[in-house]
Amino acid sequence: MSRAPFVLLPPSQGKSVGGVRSSRSGVFDSCLAEERSVVRSSLATMLEVPGSVEALTRLHGPLLERANDGLKRFVAGDAPVLPTWRRYSGVVWTHLDPATLTVAQRRRILVPSALYGVTAGDDPIADYRLTFHDSVDGPGPLAPFWRDALTEALGRVVGRSPVVDLLPAEHRRAVDVEQLRLATRVVTVRFESTDGTRAIGHAAKAVKGVLARRLLADGITALSSFAWDRWRCVLADESVATVALLEAR
Repeated sequence: MSRAPFVLLPPSQGKSVGGVRSSRSGVFDSCLAEERSVVRSSLATMLEVPGSVEALTRLHGPLLERANDGLKRFVAGDAPVLPTWRRYSGVVWTHLDPATLTVAQRRRILVPSALYGVTAGDDPIADYRLTFHDSVDGPGPLAPFWRDALTEALGRVVGRSPVVDLLPAEHRRAVDVEQLRLATRVVTVRFESTDGTRAIGHAAKAVKGVLARRLLADGITALSSFAWDRWRCVLADESVATVALLEAR
């Protein structure tokens, strides 16, 4: 019997507010402790400069206030947290419907994060606004800063279990997928529009959430038979699959 796959999913800009104070540990707390400390210290220094959060996040008004408060509380160590699966609320996550997955299934969701490096689906996280495109004094650009440590941490957790990579380009830059392939099977899934170009937008995010759910429920064999709405999956080889939008009749 094949091992249940881990699924690499992106975080979402949309996040649920609130949470509770918690000392519960996450799957990656120990192996990424040093890198997380560097990011936290760098953000603490940044916050001493007026206007730094606005410059970093490019936000204004209530969203800027929320981002500023979230980073300050994260740095102070008193930020309220929610499980990863409850914090993210974007289109991918609403179509994944993680509340109806089992605890074991949620723990096989792995989410690269510019603030945490990577978290599992049940790990506690704060409300934050930070992306892999961002650069912070000290770590510098966050995607290359996290890449080696994040990839090593993923390797430790997944072992020889298969991994399905559903990441967009921004988040894939923070993971050395080829390094992971040295130890286990990794299938990278591409999402394409009718004309063969990269699929973006609400529909592509929705099908990504639906596919992730199917993989967590049915295993990696779901790739060979996946169909939803007008989307169909074709497994090109052991390492690449394409989910394509078919022409409307």
